[in-house]
Amino acid sequence: MIRSCGRPRNVRSFHTSCSRFRSPIRQFASDATSRDTGGRKGVRLPTLDEWIQRERAISLWRDIVRAINEVPSKSTRQELREFARGEFERHRYVTDIGHIRYLISTGKTEFDHMKRYVEEQAR
Repeated sequence: MIRSCGRPRNVRSFHTSCSRFRSPIRQFASDATSRDTGGRKGVRLPTLDEWIQRERAISLWRDIVRAINEVPSKSTRQELREFARGEFERHRYVTDIGHIRYLISTGKTEFDHMKRYVEEQAR
């Protein structure tokens, strides 16, 4: 049975009048606002913007791989894949969101140029 500290007039007075409820309520609130990392300490979950940029980078990689698979020459395919992978690996640990956006837009531009060049060579 839970004892009451008296009848509170509102929620704020309830929290301030019953000090024994203050810390568990505050603890629950702080637990609810912190991000769940699945019990792994030291792991930081990505922000929404970081998550979006990651998805854009993965999407760009998939588009590049699909386009490379359409190249008829096996040696050219291998060379293009190695170049693309090298570029992605070179910038793997970039964390600045502005720089990541720049890299993705530059990568899309280079990809469009490469795609046009390959299409012209196929004709």
